[in-house]
Amino acid sequence: MQRIVTSFLPALALLAPLAWSGQASAGIGACGDIHVEASAECEVKGGIECEAECTPIAFEAQCAAELEVNCGGTCNIAAEVDCSADCSATCMGQCEVDPGQFDCRGSCVADCSGGCDARCEAGSGGSECRASCEATCEGSCSAKCDVELPEADCSGKCEASCSGRCEAEANIDCQVECQADGYVDCKASLEGGCKAECNVEQGALFCDGQYVDHGGNLEECVASLRALLNIQVSGYAEGECSGNMCSGEAGGSISCAVAPADSDYGRTGALMGAFGLMLAGFIARRRRA
Repeated sequence: MQRIVTSFLPALALLAPLAWSGQASAGIGACGDIHVEASAECEVKGGIECEAECTPIAFEAQCAAELEVNCGGTCNIAAEVDCSADCSATCMGQCEVDPGQFDCRGSCVADCSGGCDARCEAGSGGSECRASCEATCEGSCSAKCDVELPEADCSGKCEASCSGRCEAEANIDCQVECQADGYVDCKASLEGGCKAECNVEQGALFCDGQYVDHGGNLEECVASLRALLNIQVSGYAEGECSGNMCSGEAGGSISCAVAPADSDYGRTGALMGAFGLMLAGFIARRRRA
């Protein structure tokens, strides 16, 4: 049996890059571009308990992410005050400690959103204002930092981080005002989708009580949360598949057909299935011989 398995190792080596390519390329966009803290507690829920979570306040972060994109055409103000000088000095000091581990987007979002509380307390809008502020930081920082930067290049990383922060801070007031008009309709729209997800096998995902509209890509969203923020999602079932269903130790079940058939996940599943049939046939022939 050892010789049989060994003879198939080259085939497995060819399949491995496809099996991981989808996860490696997954970004926070797989979670609806929602702003999620690295310390967030994320959970998949279903049934009546889940439906009870589908309330207007649970949709603020997701609505802010969607409205930030919609308001981008109006709120594209160039930074009037150059904040990059002070930002760059602080950023370089942080980055040079360990350039390879420095997170451009994380640093940018933390610096930018740190002022959201004070900004929103001084104005009006409460939690919606804060959600809009954080979404603006997330959007600008992600746009500037989601590029290929050399691991040891602190200068490039900090330039991108500070540029994202400056751009966001210049547009926050405009974004807060623009987004305010869209929350009512957005929340009403999300409520139906949230309750629908509560009553299917994969369930609905919430992070710190905020609904995450992953667009049917729960598998990729969970992989993104793990890869980018090291967040382990509770209630998410992983395990063996039978047909198009998966069951796992989490005590729930999810659909194995989350990804389209022509995606990396779909192609990988088909190849792995074919490999399984090849291996079974080979073993059967060896036994008859």
